[in-house]
Amino acid sequence: MELSNKTEYAVLSLIALAACYSSGESLQIREIAARQNIPNRYLEELLATLRRGGLIKSIRGVKGGYVLAREPRKITLLDAFRCMEQGDADVPKKNSTPSSIETEVVQEVWQEGCDAVYSVLQKYTIHDICEQRAKQRQMESMYYI
Repeated sequence: MELSNKTEYAVLSLIALAACYSSGESLQIREIAARQNIPNRYLEELLATLRRGGLIKSIRGVKGGYVLAREPRKITLLDAFRCMEQGDADVPKKNSTPSSIETEVVQEVWQEGCDAVYSVLQKYTIHDICEQRAKQRQMESMYYI
């Protein structure tokens, strides 16, 4: 299982918006794109999907832009994954009459693997990712003598 570019960029966008959540500040597309190194045109599509998925809101006007629709602690990576992948990531439905016992066993194991991935993605929130980023930055900025 591999992380798609669209899901990675969506999570990066949510991280950028989470950084401004407490101040209530909105970010414009170009600001998010610059902060996270995401192409503007691609980002427009991603933000539209995130908005339709209820993870972000758009604010109109001079100081308009995008904000998180709920607290970073309440948006899981699974929320972002499901919003962006929209069924592409679903496990193939188990055949009601598998062609063989081997097929049935493979489907059961595959389902177990997907359940494990979903469990991990459900465990982490955008807030958690922001905290991990802060710890990484702190470690990088330490000087050793």
